[in-house]
Amino acid sequence: MGGKNKQRTKGNVRPSNSGRAAELLAKEQGTVPGFIGFGTFQSDLGYVPAIQGAEEIDSLVDSDFRMVLRKLSKKDVTTKLKAMQEFGTMCTERDTEIVKGVLPYWPRIFCKISLDHDRRVREATQQAFEKLILKVKKHLAPYLKTVMGYWLMAQCDAYAPAASAAKDAFEAAFPPSKQPEAIAFCKDEVLSVLQDHLIRETPDTLSDPQTVPEEEREAKFFRVVTCSLLALKKLLCLLPDTELDSLEEKFKSLLSQNKFWKYGKHSIPQIRSAYFELVSALCQRIPRLMKDEASKVSSSVLLSIDDSDPIVCPALWEAVLYTLTTIKDCWLHVNAKKSVFPKLSAVVREGGRGLATVIYPYLLPFISKLPQSITAPKLDFFKNFLTSLVAGLSTERIKTSLSECSAVVCAFFECLRFIMQQNLGEEDIEEMLINDQLIPFIDEVLKDPRLQDGQLFDHLAETLSSWETKADMEKDDKIASNLEKVLLNFWERLSEICAEKIDEPEADVKSVLGVSSLLQVLQKPKSSLKSNKKIVKVRFADEMPESNKENEKCVSSEGENSEGSELMAEPPASHPCSDVISPLRKKPLEDLVCRLAEMSINYVNDQKSEQHLRFLSTLLTSFSSTQVFKVLLGDEKERIIKSKPPEIATLILRNPAVQFLYQKLIGWLNEEQRKEASFLVDILYSALCCCDNNKERKDVLDNLTEEDLKWNSVVQIIEKACSSSDKHALVIPWLKGDVLGEKLVTLADHLCNKDLESTVSSESHFSEGWTLLRLVLSQHVKNDYLIGEVYVERIIVKLHETLSKATKLSEAENNDSSVSFICDVAFHYFSSAKGCLLLPSSEDLLLTVFQLCAQSKEKTHLPDFLICKLKNTWLSGVNLLVHQTGSTTDKQSTFLHLSALWLKNQVQSSSLDIKSLQCLLSAVDDLLNKLLESEDTSLLGGYIGSVMPNNNEWEKMRQSLPIQWLHRPLLEGRLSLNYECFKTDFKEDDTKKLPSHLCTSALLSKMILVALKKETVLENNELEKIIAELLYSLQWCEELDNPPSFLTGFCEMLQKMNITYDNLCGLGNTSGLLQLLFNRSREHGTLWSLIIAKLILSRSVSSEEVKRHYRRKEGFFPLTEGNMHTIQSLCPFLSKEDKKEFIAQCIPALLAWTKEDLCSINGGFGHLAIFNSCLQTRSIDDGELLHGILKILICWKKDHEDIFLFSCNLSEVSPEILGVNIEIIRFLSLFLKYCSSPLAESEWDFIMCSMLAWLETTSENHALYSVPLIQLFACVSCDLACELSAFFNSTTRDTIGALPVNLISEWKEFFSQGIHSLLLPLLVTVTAGNKDTSETSFQNAMLKPMCETLTYIPKDQLLSYKLPARLVAGQKTNLPEHLQTLLNTLAPLLLFRARPVQIAVYHMLYKLMPELPQYDQDNLKSYGDEEEEPALSPPAALMSLLSTQEDLLENVLGCFPVGQIVTIKPLSEDFCYVLGYLLTWKLILTFFKASSSQLRALYSMYLRKTKSLNKLLYHLFRLMPENPTYAETTIELSNKEPKTFFTEELQLSIRETTTLPYHVPHLACSVYHMTLKDLPAMVRLWWNSSEKRVFNIVDRFTSKYVSNVLSFQEISSVQTSTQLFNGMTVKARATTREVMATYSIEDIVIELIIQLPSNYPLGSITVESGKRVGVAVQQWRNWMLQLSTYLTHQNGSIMEGLALWKNNVDKRFEGVEDCMICFSVIHGFNYSLPKKACRTCKKKFHSACLYKWFTSSNKSTCPLCRETFF
Repeated sequence: MGGKNKQRTKGNVRPSNSGRAAELLAKEQGTVPGFIGFGTFQSDLGYVPAIQGAEEIDSLVDSDFRMVLRKLSKKDVTTKLKAMQEFGTMCTERDTEIVKGVLPYWPRIFCKISLDHDRRVREATQQAFEKLILKVKKHLAPYLKTVMGYWLMAQCDAYAPAASAAKDAFEAAFPPSKQPEAIAFCKDEVLSVLQDHLIRETPDTLSDPQTVPEEEREAKFFRVVTCSLLALKKLLCLLPDTELDSLEEKFKSLLSQNKFWKYGKHSIPQIRSAYFELVSALCQRIPRLMKDEASKVSSSVLLSIDDSDPIVCPALWEAVLYTLTTIKDCWLHVNAKKSVFPKLSAVVREGGRGLATVIYPYLLPFISKLPQSITAPKLDFFKNFLTSLVAGLSTERIKTSLSECSAVVCAFFECLRFIMQQNLGEEDIEEMLINDQLIPFIDEVLKDPRLQDGQLFDHLAETLSSWETKADMEKDDKIASNLEKVLLNFWERLSEICAEKIDEPEADVKSVLGVSSLLQVLQKPKSSLKSNKKIVKVRFADEMPESNKENEKCVSSEGENSEGSELMAEPPASHPCSDVISPLRKKPLEDLVCRLAEMSINYVNDQKSEQHLRFLSTLLTSFSSTQVFKVLLGDEKERIIKSKPPEIATLILRNPAVQFLYQKLIGWLNEEQRKEASFLVDILYSALCCCDNNKERKDVLDNLTEEDLKWNSVVQIIEKACSSSDKHALVIPWLKGDVLGEKLVTLADHLCNKDLESTVSSESHFSEGWTLLRLVLSQHVKNDYLIGEVYVERIIVKLHETLSKATKLSEAENNDSSVSFICDVAFHYFSSAKGCLLLPSSEDLLLTVFQLCAQSKEKTHLPDFLICKLKNTWLSGVNLLVHQTGSTTDKQSTFLHLSALWLKNQVQSSSLDIKSLQCLLSAVDDLLNKLLESEDTSLLGGYIGSVMPNNNEWEKMRQSLPIQWLHRPLLEGRLSLNYECFKTDFKEDDTKKLPSHLCTSALLSKMILVALKKETVLENNELEKIIAELLYSLQWCEELDNPPSFLTGFCEMLQKMNITYDNLCGLGNTSGLLQLLFNRSREHGTLWSLIIAKLILSRSVSSEEVKRHYRRKEGFFPLTEGNMHTIQSLCPFLSKEDKKEFIAQCIPALLAWTKEDLCSINGGFGHLAIFNSCLQTRSIDDGELLHGILKILICWKKDHEDIFLFSCNLSEVSPEILGVNIEIIRFLSLFLKYCSSPLAESEWDFIMCSMLAWLETTSENHALYSVPLIQLFACVSCDLACELSAFFNSTTRDTIGALPVNLISEWKEFFSQGIHSLLLPLLVTVTAGNKDTSETSFQNAMLKPMCETLTYIPKDQLLSYKLPARLVAGQKTNLPEHLQTLLNTLAPLLLFRARPVQIAVYHMLYKLMPELPQYDQDNLKSYGDEEEEPALSPPAALMSLLSTQEDLLENVLGCFPVGQIVTIKPLSEDFCYVLGYLLTWKLILTFFKASSSQLRALYSMYLRKTKSLNKLLYHLFRLMPENPTYAETTIELSNKEPKTFFTEELQLSIRETTTLPYHVPHLACSVYHMTLKDLPAMVRLWWNSSEKRVFNIVDRFTSKYVSNVLSFQEISSVQTSTQLFNGMTVKARATTREVMATYSIEDIVIELIIQLPSNYPLGSITVESGKRVGVAVQQWRNWMLQLSTYLTHQNGSIMEGLALWKNNVDKRFEGVEDCMICFSVIHGFNYSLPKKACRTCKKKFHSACLYKWFTSSNKSTCPLCRETFF
């Protein structure tokens, strides 16, 4: 794309052509621009103004329009398309004046672009043109002549959207009345344009051959020619007649052109089609000109008659007819017999070549226009013509297409009737038409059923009717006699071919069906052809004519198609009506029927021909007359009269039809081998039609039912009655009668008891019986049962009785039982009873089915498929109830009332498990969703009201809930009690049964959820009550310590079903709920109070909402239990002012003096409890007030010391006194925690002495801990001791000054010792009694405070404390007896099931560990020079415990591969095992770290022998997390080092449980860190010997998370080390992870650089040399090797390794010789000097080295001189 300002190729100095041209134009013409584009003639403004130029022209065209118009001249399709769309938008949006400026330039652009090759561009052009027209309107007129020709062509575009858009534009410009006028205005210009396109233009003149491909040029040319031809036709059609004359000359010149006539033979079908359309228009509008061109028109049109292109054909045949009509002498110009008729014959013989529906309707008009001279001889012509027609029918395409077949048949009969009408009286033609054409045609069709779909029989009947009518009405006797003769001849020949088809032993099935269909059509008085023409192919069964039903076999023997459907209105009866059938047809038709019936019965009698019997059935359906039955009976005599009742016998004698029924038909029906008897039942109905009245029919059917008919036949009779109103009318008395009713009741009884009978008739009989019952119950006619209502009720009662027994059978028995059949019958009964009311018995049945579905499978023993069937059944029944009219509500109520009572009983009385409750809720959900569909809105609300318990029932259910829920609120101090109420508990046999309160609240909540979908109105605040009870249930579950699995499952089920507080409140109005909860809380307290707190806590209710209910504080006093609990629950959410008001109310009551007042709720106990609750929320900062309360308590002690439970037996103490003591102790604990002001010495004495006395009581009464209030007393006593221990433990020098002088010493010497002397034995006692009590159990509640108190035990007290002796026989130990006893007592508790005990024991032993190695150090000499590798066990108590733990851990973790992270569930049994194991190792490592280097060597050797450390490391890599970072560190800034379990110390808290999931992973990381730090050599040894997979896992994890931490700690320890070496300095570099040691003695200087690896301590530490002065190279290498060995193989720090190396070098300089085995002075493991000397060579060796030398070499010789070593 050129541009003058663009960067050009090197050497190209001239601008591009377009730019250059613009410059030249500007130079030549000054400011006026030149013309871009080309004009067709002078006045045509065929240009678009350029961008630069004259202001005059610029003012005409808007700059934006100018740009768009220039884009339209581009070649790119997308550019043109977008530009045209933009042009249309601008036309709509811009002002009219601006748009008018475009009009001079639009015509040329439109004329060019409307012929564009791209169809989208053409469509967009017409759409834009419409917008332009709508904007400029009449201003388009001056340019109309220029565009009109192209506009008309655009309306004839082959692309429909483009043509439609052009038409829309044309209609927008001209209303229909003005269109002819507009066309007339432009007619000359239009004709000129179109004539040019048709005569002058070629593909190369329309498109540029140099730029447009040939294919595209030709496509455009063909499209333009097609559009021009069609536009010419449109011009002719739209022009007024007055304007046509003026155009004659122009049309004459067009028609004189040979090129025009050649279009009729063009290769493109669209052009040929347009050409023939134009010819038709020309014949119609300008016939005179066409007559002048007769020879061209005739040959062009008539010789193309065999053109079989689907596009061309319609236009061609239209042109043919117009030609024949317009040009009378057309046959003079073409040879009909040689050129036209052969072509026509070929087309017709080939069935129209797929265009029968187009061509064949034209055949009758065509032959009607043929002159006699052309058709002579007539006989041969018409014979050949009709023969060709019939031949076309036999083509495969015609047979498979119904529409084409119909077209051929219709044309045949039209032509036949026309020829007959034209040639009546000419016998040879009449005979030819009947004998040679019509009869063979019928014969052909009878053989092929596919041809019968073309309504041939209807056309035949219509033809016959027309002849019969004409014969009857014709006044001319000759014509009438001729027609009668024709008809007589027809019936004779028809009779012959029908008889021929039937009179064969193996009659062809298709032919027989054809004959029966033909006869059925012919017997109808009037043809149904006209009415059937518009009937679609798909029809409902009950809308079909009876005859079609039989032929198409649409009514099955089992009656599937008609079950459950109402009988629709039908046409009148199909049996003959002789008064309207013409006599000319009646007699021959009856004769033919009788002849065929006689033939058929003979074949049936002689050969038992099934085919003939079927034919007879269809024959009798249409011709059921006594005459036919007489023929069928023949000469046979009556044989069965004697056995029949008199009335039947008389009827048999009198009526041939009844005689035939008994004599023949019953025998056929009862044949055992007969599979299909539907057509026989049709014969039965035909016979019944011949009875005189309903009584006769009832007598016959009753008699047959009692004696002869099988159930299968009864089913078929009833099915037929249901499918036809005529047939139903015949059998109503029998259906409603007693005989059939009783028989059906007996059948129902027999079928239902099938399981109990030993013998049952065949399965088919069983199935037929159920089919019959289903039929009689489900079919209704005019909203009434088929049989008597009393019998329907009796049958349903039988079904109900059987269904009720289903639960007593096993699942296998139910699989084979009648339940499935009963379900089917009941389902059809309910689903079909549209307008019928349900009977009382059926409501009982419905209830039973509902109950079976609402109970669990375990209870009903029903298989899944039956449950599914039952569900569908009761849903259909309820659906029926719901949709009945309002007047029937009384009748409806039975099922709803009983089901509501049953549901209420289920949830309140019977014990349900989760599965049963789920089944119940699911069924109720389905039921209520059905009730929602009812128009009666009160129905659902009333139903819920029926299920709703009353207040007493709710209270009873609440009281039956087990009371353990109180444990947690009591322990946490949220509620206070002063009486024993723990009576009910979970019973062992009820471990899976849900309490009734939970079931009831869940059921009603589910019902409410469904009801609120439709905004159902509930009465009596039911919504609030139900939500309150649901909250009660959920709160009860939440408060339980260890809820059983079925309770957690219950809560999960509620969540899944969306039964939540939020969902319920979100759907309905619950404004009164909070008031209701407050009222209940103040009345009953307990759980109701906790519910309010829970709602506030979960932010479901705001504090402001709650505030309205406690504004009047005085209303809560005098205190009751409910008021007290309400205040206690509200305390965390009250403001300080509110709390102060409550406290102000409490203080006067605390001053009460009598013992009873102190212990009552409205006295000291209750008010102190409220005070404690306020204090617990840290909102009381008034020190004086707290001291005042403390003084009151001290007064209480003085006046009523017997209330204070000091050192007494609690078994005799009342709960009231226990309650007040608990509150006093609680107050003292909270006082210590929150009171900042100093206490007087007397106050301290009171608190500490009381604490110790209460603790003694706790210790003495450990046997009574099962009593909840005593357990609580023990908890708060230990809490107080713990608070005091924590207080004194955290004292600093600053805080000590504020305390009384001797308080600290008294605490340490007396009180602390007193606490631990009580609690340590108590720990041993309690743990000995309870081995498997869970930490969360209430029975173990006091362990937490007791164990936490024990963690404060001072080390000196622990070391000096003497427990009862516990020693183990054979246990190696250097410890004193009391310490060993302590270890033996406490260590096993690391395996105790409760976590607090494990942590407390760990804390106590942790204090002991550093003190224990000293006892082994004292006995170290005994391990010195043994002649084997020495080893020493860490404390034996720990190691024996470790052995047990290793076995347990192997069971827990052994099955997981190393590296797979195992998640341990907190507080599970496995959790305690793993926790104990890791704590034990922490103690061992602590012990190890506190040992000296020599001891460490001995201990590590022991660990290596037992392989305990290897097991630990494997377990650690199953327990440590993949990513040991703290979760909260992700929020921290990225530049900070993330916190990990290796960087942060683990705080083992007893009370804190939120971090429990991280305890084991964090502890595992902590142990791994200690192991790497304190036993690096052993870990390195294990790592190097492990398999490759483990090796990589360990290396990757350690490098990523541990090495940096350890390296930093090691370097830091070197930097901060206070250890001084004489003659050696040590420096560390943290950034490079290096330690530099410089050793100097006299003139010798040695510098060593120790480099830590990236995976420290797993990788080898490298030792590099720095300065070396005065040391031999060999010696230097030895020392480097020694240091490297020490650092790699000794379990210690770098500083310890350097110290060992320095000692070695010092000894060397002191003159001590190296051991010649390890080349070191000091042994690297046990730090001994070479002492064992060889007697021969006098060299000294380390005893450990010699031992290794002897054992590895299997010799006892000296390593140097090889002499025997003594």
